Amino acid sequence: MNKRTEFILKVIGSFCVTAVIAGTATLCARNLSSNRQIDENDGVGGLEIPAIPQYEALDKLNKVFSVTEENKTEEVAAETEVTVNVEEAAKEARKDVYALEEAEKKLIDGGLYYYSYRIKPGDMIGVIAERYGVSQDTLISVNKIRATRTIQIGQNIKIPSLDGILYSVKKDGETPKTIAEKYEVSAEEVSNVNHIALDTSLNAGQSIFVPGAALDWVTRQEINGDLFRKPIHGRYRLTSYFGWRGSPFNGRRQFHGGIDMACSKNTPIYAAMEGTIVYKGWSNVYGNYVMIQHHSGYKTLYGHMNSFSNLKVGSYVTTNSVIGYVGTTGMSTGYHVHFTVFKNGRMVNPYNLWG
Repeated sequence: MNKRTEFILKVIGSFCVTAVIAGTATLCARNLSSNRQIDENDGVGGLEIPAIPQYEALDKLNKVFSVTEENKTEEVAAETEVTVNVEEAAKEARKDVYALEEAEKKLIDGGLYYYSYRIKPGDMIGVIAERYGVSQDTLISVNKIRATRTIQIGQNIKIPSLDGILYSVKKDGETPKTIAEKYEVSAEEVSNVNHIALDTSLNAGQSIFVPGAALDWVTRQEINGDLFRKPIHGRYRLTSYFGWRGSPFNGRRQFHGGIDMACSKNTPIYAAMEGTIVYKGWSNVYGNYVMIQHHSGYKTLYGHMNSFSNLKVGSYVTTNSVIGYVGTTGMSTGYHVHFTVFKNGRMVNPYNLWG
């Protein structure tokens, strides 16, 4: 090996390093209540049951690139002095390395490959997605994220090289072509990326990557926590969360199926999302309460009202529609609204769904 070859290989080695990307965004912290101290015995109530309701390889890209320089010339005489321009050699070395990386990447899964990224303090899914040139939908679907606001520092996520979503086949017999038609994207790209023919019959539960596809808006808002608006638009205190708690009535550990928001008597209560009023009446548990049917299998319940608005069953409501006023009727210890969300008949945590 001559001196020039040896020198260039050393320069190349010095530039083959791993880049560390620092997170710069501010981690989204949520505060559902005012700055006043929460009093668990002031304005709580609602359904309690003795059990939770019965309501559904990281492929890290770490390839090692090596660059070799073929010695295409005869060894020069030992006494000949070799002059090398360091700056130009470095530029050429970088070009060679980057060109080889791109060539190698194109051979992986038809252009689809994955980076591994560890969540750092201050990271948000939207900022990470922008940094890597993909959509939030892509990171959400590939990593099966159910709530973007609950990502954890130190958590590893996969970042694909292509924009799109990871699709889970819904029923036997779907094909790359029918899936592409559903998302209005190129069937050929779906076929190429997944290395399967256009008419390949897929099995339910099988996953394929769909380049260029996006999540439907309901799913996106669910995961980002922007689907519902809070039913109290002014000041309130969050006095009881969704989940297990000590009962304010008998002290026993029981499950609370909603969120309690305490505020002044007769504070207006608004619909949390557009929909249709399907019930308004009385319950020994919820007192005066209203139930609203929404799209995508959602229903919401608002309990312990002092009184109702003049809207009737069958009325269409928006997030600006007043449906009643805060009270302490039914099983209640103080003025508040009990807010429950149902998805396909099952109680879900409102905290993860409202903006």
